[in-house]
Amino acid sequence: MNGMKTFSLSRHSRLFSVPDDSKEYLFVSSGNRPYQEEPYRAESYAIVFIKEGSVRLNTGLVLWEVDAPAIITLGPSVIRYFTKSSDLLKMDVIFFKDSFLLERYADLFFLSKYDFFENSDFHVLQLKETYVIKFSKIFELIQLTQSTANYHRGEIIRNYIFVLIYEIEAYHRQHMSGQATSLRGHNLFIKFRHLLRLNYMHAHKLDFYAGHLHVTPKSLSAAIKKKTGRSAGKWINDAIILEAKVLLQNNALTVAQVGGMLNFSDQSVFGKFFRAGTGMSPVEYRKKFD
Repeated sequence: MNGMKTFSLSRHSRLFSVPDDSKEYLFVSSGNRPYQEEPYRAESYAIVFIKEGSVRLNTGLVLWEVDAPAIITLGPSVIRYFTKSSDLLKMDVIFFKDSFLLERYADLFFLSKYDFFENSDFHVLQLKETYVIKFSKIFELIQLTQSTANYHRGEIIRNYIFVLIYEIEAYHRQHMSGQATSLRGHNLFIKFRHLLRLNYMHAHKLDFYAGHLHVTPKSLSAAIKKKTGRSAGKWINDAIILEAKVLLQNNALTVAQVGGMLNFSDQSVFGKFFRAGTGMSPVEYRKKFD
């Protein structure tokens, strides 16, 4: 998407104060974490192992309270931000670009097979004890490989990432079938959220979503509010605001251009909408990053 700004691996290395030895992947392991409280996208995939403590994670419009032990999986397109949940947090993270993982792999669509990188319902896995031991060992091996000089270091870490993905997929199949069944019970909400994810940049009206879902706007809003506590209109507005915050962090775009990308008729209309949702103007929000 033109104008989209993402966290690079170099920016992650500065954020976590670790050396940026590779341009294709980054491993982080430490205690006290900086919290990125403004929404952003990343250029890389991430697999996070929460070892101790907890963190509050927002992925898109979904809030997670993540308690250790847990695995978090995030794809590049996911808007995310982290806020403090407890004073204790220890985690290991492997960030990697798809180009690094698939350098020697024939199937260029390998990562798209795994819904847990992009689907907001599956970003967090609370781990059972046997899997805690298994993931601890894998991340220990990644750390050992990263900390020692080795001609084949990149290739070894690439294969550990494949192992992590296969283990996460196995965990989903073994332990998450009940969650999938529960989600199917809220079919209208799932369809609405999927439709919203595809169309919020240009479709702001409730009528659009109700029409595509073959229900009245009133019944759609009531059903979504009953399920989530937020009306369908609030979901739409929140999705637009979240995207606006990400776009406004790119100083190469003017406020008018951001409003145009989000299908507002002019900068004034966009500004009023943004202020109503955040309590500040787009310019005031942008100044937070100066």
